[in-house]
Amino acid sequence: MATTVERHGKLRGEVVYLYAFDVANEIRLGRATELLSGRSAPFAARPDRPTPRSVPVSQPLSVQPLSPTARVNDSAANLTVRVYDVGVVSVTVRVPFTSDSLAALIPFHTPTLDDGRPLDELAREQCDEICRALSDALVQPGERTEPEAYTVFTLTHLDGEQDANHWLGDRQREVAGLLSEIPGERLSEAQVVDILRLRRSFENSDLVVVDWDAALVVDLHKSAEDVLFVLELANLQLEEFRWMDRSLDRYLERAYLDLARPQWWMFGAGAGVLRALRRLRIDLAKLADEVTHITKFVGDWHLARVYLLARERFHLDQWRASVEQRLGQLDELYTITRGDLYDRRMLGLEIIIVVFFAIDIVMLFLK
Repeated sequence: MATTVERHGKLRGEVVYLYAFDVANEIRLGRATELLSGRSAPFAARPDRPTPRSVPVSQPLSVQPLSPTARVNDSAANLTVRVYDVGVVSVTVRVPFTSDSLAALIPFHTPTLDDGRPLDELAREQCDEICRALSDALVQPGERTEPEAYTVFTLTHLDGEQDANHWLGDRQREVAGLLSEIPGERLSEAQVVDILRLRRSFENSDLVVVDWDAALVVDLHKSAEDVLFVLELANLQLEEFRWMDRSLDRYLERAYLDLARPQWWMFGAGAGVLRALRRLRIDLAKLADEVTHITKFVGDWHLARVYLLARERFHLDQWRASVEQRLGQLDELYTITRGDLYDRRMLGLEIIIVVFFAIDIVMLFLK
């Protein structure tokens, strides 16, 4: 009996670290499967609630890393890697824990390896290793920047409590402190309410609370893989939109400089600018469409609502609006440049016609 009481007096679960790396404009999954023969398999979340049969399912490629285990914060950790056709490699690190309180989990926000390095470095090494193996499957690979990282605290045991919502009601400040990395007693009531505002529960045994930098997922009966997959996709979308926003900033600055400096060309440099803008518009429009519709798999209404929570918390609609605004600005610059180039070409043709006409008149007089 004493052993049972001790077991029920613990919080158990995993800390799941999600890292999204934008590595290319596109990854050909068919070719990736060939290159990673024996190390990869299609992945699909399998929700056990009714879903519409016609809903397409997103199936990234799940890859077995060369180093599937590590030690994080003095605990054993498992690594998984997923490859998405939109050009993203997602690295997931899972660290199991047993704790007496939620406050004791706050140090997991800053995970470190046993050698003192931050966990981000290990995730980047895994991404680099996969990218080297997939070099022939990457379409227009680019320079990798800092990943979009997100932390999910998953709980499968709540001190013997079987009702997740009742458990949360008694520990709102503790949960808010865990997600914000600030002791709960220091938070204002308004901040606690805002952190816990975006939450969802399907049964009494499950619960999801989504904040900007971390989320809490409680599932006493299942492994919560479907919810984690939804959060991974939302994190992936955020990384893609941020990459597009950064790229558009660079191209807009370059386009403004090209338009501002005096140009004496008619066919050379102007045509190059037009081609660059045209390729950028096509690539980014295609990428925005793919990223926006990657969550079509969410036919499960509970998962769809979880995704909406993440979309609101990550401000994905605002990021998309920013990207669309910059695409519109590029489109306007493209139109101006095209019109300017057309006018210059017409002027050149007119000058050529006048020159030939003058030559013709001179020849007549000479004869």
